[in-house]
Parts: sequence; C-alpha cells; structure tokens
Amino acid sequence: MGRRLVPQLVARGHQVTATTRGPGRLDLLERLGAEAVVMDGLDAVSVGEAVAAARPDAIVHQMTAISPANAGGRPDFKHMDRWFAMTNRLRTEGTDHLLAAAEATGVSIFVAQSYANWNGIREGGWVKTEEDPLDTHAGTSQYSVSAALRHLEEAVVQAGGAVLRFGGLYGPGATDDQAELVRRRKFPLVGDGAGYASWLHLDDAASATVLAVELGAKGVFNIVDDEPAPAREWLPYLAGVVGGKPPMRVPKWLARMVAGEVAVMMMTEGRGFSNAKAKRELGWRPRYPSWRQGFREGLA
Repeated sequence: MGRRLVPQLVARGHQVTATTRGPGRLDLLERLGAEAVVMDGLDAVSVGEAVAAARPDAIVHQMTAISPANAGGRPDFKHMDRWFAMTNRLRTEGTDHLLAAAEATGVSIFVAQSYANWNGIREGGWVKTEEDPLDTHAGTSQYSVSAALRHLEEAVVQAGGAVLRFGGLYGPGATDDQAELVRRRKFPLVGDGAGYASWLHLDDAASATVLAVELGAKGVFNIVDDEPAPAREWLPYLAGVVGGKPPMRVPKWLARMVAGEVAVMMMTEGRGFSNAKAKRELGWRPRYPSWRQGFREGLA
C-alpha cells in the first residue's frame, strides 16, 4: 500500500512522513517522495517519538505484516491465527499506540485500514453495507483476525477517525503469491463456489485514502469495487488471466481437511460489500470498477 499511496499523496501536494520497521526501505520511501523514518508500531515510545517529530496534520494507519514470510512461504488459511499473529497485534496494540500519539500531539485526522472482502455477516443477502456487522467467525482460526479488526474499528471510530474497509487487494506486489497458487492449480474452487468476495486494486485503495485524509472523513467506509462476485466467477477468470488452467473443484469435506474451515467459509458462504456510501460521502470512484478489468490490466 505504501508504495502506491505515498506517490498519490505527494502528487496532491502533501508533505509525507512514511514509516518502516527497518532501515532497509528508507531509500525506497525517499525515492517515492517521503521523508522516511524507522518506527516500531508495537513500541509506544517509538510511535510517540515518530509522531511528535513529524508533527502531522493527519495520521494514516496502514500497518500490517501480511506476507508470505509470515505464512511459511504461502497464505495459510488453515492457521489464520498464526498467519495474522503480528498483523493482529499491529491492529490492536499498534492502533492504540497511534491513537495515543495522535491525542498527545493534537492530530485530528486519523485514517485506518480495515478489511471487507468476504467477511460480512453470514446471514441474509450476499452483499453487505456498513450497517451490517462483520462476521466474528467464532470457533474458527479466523476469530482472532476478526476480533483485531473489531478492536481497530471501534477504537478509531470512537476517536473520531475514519475506517476504510479495503476489499481483497490486488496489484503490483499484493497478490503475487496467490496468483502463483492459482496458476499452478493449487487454489481450488470449493463446493459450489457460491461465496461472494469484493476486490480492490491497490491504486483505488490509495485514492480512497487520499480523499479520506483531505475530507477529514469520519466513520466506516467499504472501499471495494462495483462488482462483488461469487468464487465460481472470479476464480476461473483469474486463472485465465494469469495463464493457468481452470481451477480444480474439491468437495467441502476435503477442503476442510486440507485447507481448514475458513477456506470453506470463504468459498461457499462469504459475503461481499457495497461501495455506495464511499461514492456518496467521499465522492470516490474506482479506476477499476470491476475485478474483470482490474485483473486483466493489473495482473496479466
């Protein structure tokens, strides 16, 4: 996200201080146009010092640790609690540290990343608005992930900030591992593939973030494309785009054994999201209104 967001902010005339966990990416952030600093999002002192030194008008919270390195080399749907352990801490402890630093320095604009891909409440219709709760996924390895998102959203909204629920992010560097699994037919279609998902190109996530900052937005917004769709539509299309054969089909019982309950829920019961509120209140329009166009132009 940072690689797509920083240039958009700079292009709009904003002075950006960008943080990274280690010195290895300082040069990259500076080349993107930001003043780069090392900050440990899980260390309250480090966060407080970074924010105090920057003296920002706005804070944008995009801290995650979602990468193949944190999943044994590939996404691990069977053990979501392990895969997202560090991200969960960044969404709880890290959020609290940033909000405390914002309060201490008088920052009034706060924008944070949340998630709205397939995780809407599994009841009623297939497409959810901001008025519908996210699913808690109680009793599954997704529960800790959902709880961390709930903490982030409640804390940020209570502090008067904006929560941007990004759909499934794709684009340069965001989905390389998943695309490779699809290409190699290691990302099967489970059951009837009726579960919905909502997608979002990285550049569209960045443009929504810029708008939220400039408008001083408050509340929760689903930042997704215009076409929530079931897995049986988007997965075969993605396979064709990345040069793979149609995905294999596996029954739910087998997928549950191999990939876990979360993968089965995502593929068969997932709920997508509506972007109507973001369009109405932020004036946001995605550059890639459909994953069909986005996959074709951004992943091929």
